[in-house]
Amino acid sequence: MSKLTSIRHDKTQIDIVKMRQYRLGRVREQLKALGYGGIVIFDPVNLRYATGSRNMQVFMLRNPARYAFIPVEGPVTLFDFPNCEHLSDGIETIDEVRPATTLSYVASGENLYKNARDWAKEIADLFRTHAGEKEKLAIDYVPAVGAIELAKEGIDIVDGQEPIEHARSIKSEQEIQAMKISVKTAEEGMIRMQQALEPGITENELWANLHNVNISQGGDYIETRLLSSGSRTNPWFQECSDKVIQDGELVAFDTDMNGPFGYFTDISRTFYCGQGEPTDEQKRLYQTAYKQIQNNIELLKPGMSFREYSEKSWQIPDEFFPNRYFTVAHGTGLSGEYPYIVYPQDFEEKGYDGIIQPNMVLSVESYIGSPGGKEGVKLEEQLLVTEDGVENFSDFPFEEKLLR
Repeated sequence: MSKLTSIRHDKTQIDIVKMRQYRLGRVREQLKALGYGGIVIFDPVNLRYATGSRNMQVFMLRNPARYAFIPVEGPVTLFDFPNCEHLSDGIETIDEVRPATTLSYVASGENLYKNARDWAKEIADLFRTHAGEKEKLAIDYVPAVGAIELAKEGIDIVDGQEPIEHARSIKSEQEIQAMKISVKTAEEGMIRMQQALEPGITENELWANLHNVNISQGGDYIETRLLSSGSRTNPWFQECSDKVIQDGELVAFDTDMNGPFGYFTDISRTFYCGQGEPTDEQKRLYQTAYKQIQNNIELLKPGMSFREYSEKSWQIPDEFFPNRYFTVAHGTGLSGEYPYIVYPQDFEEKGYDGIIQPNMVLSVESYIGSPGGKEGVKLEEQLLVTEDGVENFSDFPFEEKLLR
């Protein structure tokens, strides 16, 4: 059993200004490489990446009330929620703050299309001023009414996820250090979960320990509710509930935690509840998942193509293939991100190629559970790709009871 420790990290070690400038520079590099004149960003995670600013991030995931225009060259204009202009004071990546136009029926009612026309004209004016008439304007996403009215302005619009995802995929040293703090925060939460786990606790009560530690250490939120126990561990993706955890059950979870600095910790573990001995079947499932994780970590190195990594990855037994996780590995940064590397059997339909590069951060996945099986096991590790291999961000132990 791990011991509870204090984790008031020295966050002053992170040069926030340097990190913001690197990330904005990455966005502009990608835009320039693709021949785009600028980008409009609505996604609050992308917006935080590109500008370093944050405001009601979860609220903005469903309310298009905050966005930014970033030209390849020229001033960055942030459009913020009304009366929130002061929140970006002192952020050097933002040159001007204007009030946003919320492109939703809730905010606009019968004025929606008029507001969208005004929005489109303002964006088009900025774009023509700083990018010219012939350039392409990237947008990560935009409400339909905005796209309709912007098209009427004669702007050549392209999807903005490509430059943003490629920008985010290569981490700076400051980002790497921030991610390590986020992972250590998650590990503290996992220790508290481990200590709280005993028969009679509910899944929700156990899950609350991770949330508590994350918030107390300045983290943001947890993207999913992926904690389940006993028969609810198979199939995967059943959300945390009021189910009472019983003696002798497996408890599986995926952190999916946006921690300090907004950086994502994506590691998974499966615990055993109780003082008894796990069953042979529980051990078989766990050891199979552990073997998959360890094999695919050892395989990972820079210079490999996504296809090569997929084809060489550990061959999951036919018994477990129908319930497989949807990726072998995926990128991790301010959220789960580019690239997704799928199983070789899925590559032609769902895969795409690319190169694994130094300073990518990848989470290597395993879910082992057979269709109709009593339980399943979820394991995952988060790794920095280095010049000659990988560095594991986490040293959180695996379950000795389930490995012997």
